[in-house]
Amino acid sequence: MRPIYRRAKRGIDLGLCLLAMPLVVPLLLLTALAVRLDSPGPILFVQERTGRHGRRFKMYKFRTMVQNAEELKASLQHLSIVPAPDFKVIDDPRITRVGKVLRATSLDELPQLLNVVRGQMSLVGPRPTSFAPSTYALWHTCRLEVRPGLTGLWQIEGRNEADFNQRLRLDIRYIEHSCLALDLSILLRTAASVVRRRGA
Repeated sequence: MRPIYRRAKRGIDLGLCLLAMPLVVPLLLLTALAVRLDSPGPILFVQERTGRHGRRFKMYKFRTMVQNAEELKASLQHLSIVPAPDFKVIDDPRITRVGKVLRATSLDELPQLLNVVRGQMSLVGPRPTSFAPSTYALWHTCRLEVRPGLTGLWQIEGRNEADFNQRLRLDIRYIEHSCLALDLSILLRTAASVVRRRGA
């Protein structure tokens, strides 16, 4: 990734986050209240994710599942529709009522703007994995050359239908063709996907 592009991308990340604050702050407060009233447990779900150069960082999301969701995961592993290390269950019983709405509208991802401001993530890039880079195959590690993103190619072209290897191929395509025009296109297409409520 070219240094000039990397600096411009970082500037755009910070600029867009700043411009979005008047809209985002009220949404954060209302969403936090909805999560608190819907079910017991913390408002935020904090999870270790893998970032650039394999560094682990704490990624923030609004909690969309019951408080003991991680403990229940093992009992649902046999229902996962994607191969390990990914995990996805159709109509996951751990998801709360408010959580379903947050996932459908992608509002659960809003706290990750803090990760963007802190430089751990970018608005556009490969989605950070919850599993450590030690579980990656060698060809998977190329995705660690860039900051992970709030959204990326797989979210607009693969969404829930793509498995990890398919997402990796989209990540590689993004890295090889990354430019500000592509970033803008992905952001606009992501917004359109959210409006159409195409999966979460």
